Amino acid sequence: MHALSNQLAPYLLSLLRIVSALVLFSYGTQKVIGFPASNGGGPPVGSLPWIAGLFELVLGFTLLVGFRSRLSAFILSGVMASAYFLRHAPQGFYPAQNGGTAAIIFCFVFLYLAAAGGGPVGLDAARGDAKL
Repeated sequence: MHALSNQLAPYLLSLLRIVSALVLFSYGTQKVIGFPASNGGGPPVGSLPWIAGLFELVLGFTLLVGFRSRLSAFILSGVMASAYFLRHAPQGFYPAQNGGTAAIIFCFVFLYLAAAGGGPVGLDAARGDAKL
């Protein structure tokens, strides 16, 4: 069992990168291009939530395809930390009550990806730039 998990670990790292980036990318598409449509509409262009959506859209895509994974993940970790402290923490102390659970999870998943890299499936690995 241990040998199998050692063989799968790099691919599971890539899977973690792809799935988390895809979910974040969908938040960016909703905020910036209005897809999928939300009940309240998107944030006003140029507003802080719209700018965060732009980061989610662009860097979410680069992370999804594994291009400059470490840099993209590091920046996104900071974006998610900022989202938590600027938007959610003022609503209350507990993440389950202030709506910041996703921001915290994304922050630490992206921080891990910044340290661990994007795994063997992605453009960085294909180009031989896995350390970027």
